Amino acid sequence: MLKIPFNKPYLTGKEAHYMYQAVSAGKLSGNGTYTKLCQSFFEEKYGFKKALLTTSCTDALEMCAILCGVGPGDEVIVPSYTFVSSALAFVRQGCKIVFADSMAKNPNIDAEKLEALVTPKTKVIVPVHYAGVACDMDAIMEIAEKYGLLVVEDAAQAVDSYYKGRPLGSIGHLAAFSFHETKNIIAGEGGLLAINDERFIRRAEIIWEKGTNRSEFFRGEVNKYGWVDTGSSFLPSEVISAFLWAQLEEIESIQEKRKSLWNLYYSGLSVLQDKGLVRLPQIPGFATNNAHMFYMVCRSLEERTALIAYLKERGVLSVFHYQSLHKSEFYKKNYTQIPDLPFADLYSDQLVRLPMYYELGADQVETILSFIRDFYAE
Repeated sequence: MLKIPFNKPYLTGKEAHYMYQAVSAGKLSGNGTYTKLCQSFFEEKYGFKKALLTTSCTDALEMCAILCGVGPGDEVIVPSYTFVSSALAFVRQGCKIVFADSMAKNPNIDAEKLEALVTPKTKVIVPVHYAGVACDMDAIMEIAEKYGLLVVEDAAQAVDSYYKGRPLGSIGHLAAFSFHETKNIIAGEGGLLAINDERFIRRAEIIWEKGTNRSEFFRGEVNKYGWVDTGSSFLPSEVISAFLWAQLEEIESIQEKRKSLWNLYYSGLSVLQDKGLVRLPQIPGFATNNAHMFYMVCRSLEERTALIAYLKERGVLSVFHYQSLHKSEFYKKNYTQIPDLPFADLYSDQLVRLPMYYELGADQVETILSFIRDFYAE
């Protein structure tokens, strides 16, 4: 029986109270008091020009794809080692996905190999900040500027993380965040669209409100609203926003605890890295660590499989992560040329994630560390 799960959602204690207040206020649909509180929090703390809550990060990415104005014939560069939503949002617009490889020392997109993937049909680059650790955004933005491309930061895991002092999600033209129950800050499901280019703000609100200028109407900017563009029902209910607000109020303490757990893992496993038995996360000098996850890289698929089984037998649930999207059934069915992306495949086969959640105790981390050290001693 499992004693230490991989993830456990953390409740601050105020979620139910704020949700009750939202219900009592008599407005449960989106864009109410708690929605505005959450959006203002992100705009003020991280400097986004506009923040719009969504029902998921996938929805935020789909809004990004619509705002980018892409369609059939356009190409979008996406890392292969990522969640399907990073690519799917643009596939739904009819785009061709051009997959990029990860770096040798880090699962993030290899910025040095990006320019070779750019063609006259390229319209967007989608860097994914894996584990909340920044991609090389200066290099990516330089390429984007050189070729007139848009940059959409997939910051699903990157809340409260920074690149050279700049909040992740504030550097590209657009960005998407996740508040899924596995993230640092949660709402069960939920997401956020961050807009950093003012030309997208008005249309984003329209797309967010089912293709209508309803937001302008409620602000008194127009005397009636109607259908003016494409869109969907992307905004979450006030109940979700109320839950999220309770989490945001405690973001500092949540981050502090997660970072302390991350550091325990790193220091406890460094001896194995020094012996060349595993590889631990590498945080570039330009990036901060928001402790979204703790992972290590085994020497082979077989070793990782054995380690996961070994830990599970002892009551600890560890898991692998993404499978390379360029090797997916969908991609093989729809694309004739399968690129060679060795590092994306390496992380697909060899990366393992260890339990990471707010209520994980230091003693439990030490138990996990002792099991891993025993595994490699056998």
